[in-house]
Amino acid sequence: MIATRLLTGLALAAAALSAVSLPSAAQAVTPATPAAFVVAGDADSAAAPAVIWGPRYSPGRGAKASGSLRATGEDHADIPAAETVRISGRVQDLTRASATCGLAVFRITYRTSDGNLPFTHRTVRDCSYGTPKPFTFDHRNVYQVELKVCSEARAAQPSLNCLYSGTWKTLYLSR
Repeated sequence: MIATRLLTGLALAAAALSAVSLPSAAQAVTPATPAAFVVAGDADSAAAPAVIWGPRYSPGRGAKASGSLRATGEDHADIPAAETVRISGRVQDLTRASATCGLAVFRITYRTSDGNLPFTHRTVRDCSYGTPKPFTFDHRNVYQVELKVCSEARAAQPSLNCLYSGTWKTLYLSR
């Protein structure tokens, strides 16, 4: 009797859990695209507006970054990549410690002439509490742009912890 009640309780709990965690069929067919994520082909590439991203915070909220991204010259008939992507914004150190900096690290995957997809990092650093640092840069033949915000000790390069722990937030993806 006790075993039957236990098994019935487990079956009901599993059914309730699966009903809560599984998306409905309508949600599975039409996935939502968040406002801070651009997929090429969402808008006309000739008149594509800048997409606002952020604010994004570092773990522990020691740094903040926000800005916009504009992709132009997308040609999906030949090679899925944007001719030019312009990223602009601000990064801000939110800690009062003078030895700590806020970093916005961008991982930019680009397409080479032989079809490979290597990536490069572009880092913007702000080490002055309360004064956001503005930035703007362009990159050509872009396939994907990802962002990670970190708060760490002042150094020439982002730490391996910043680059490899946690998840990258996708800001742009060409299809």
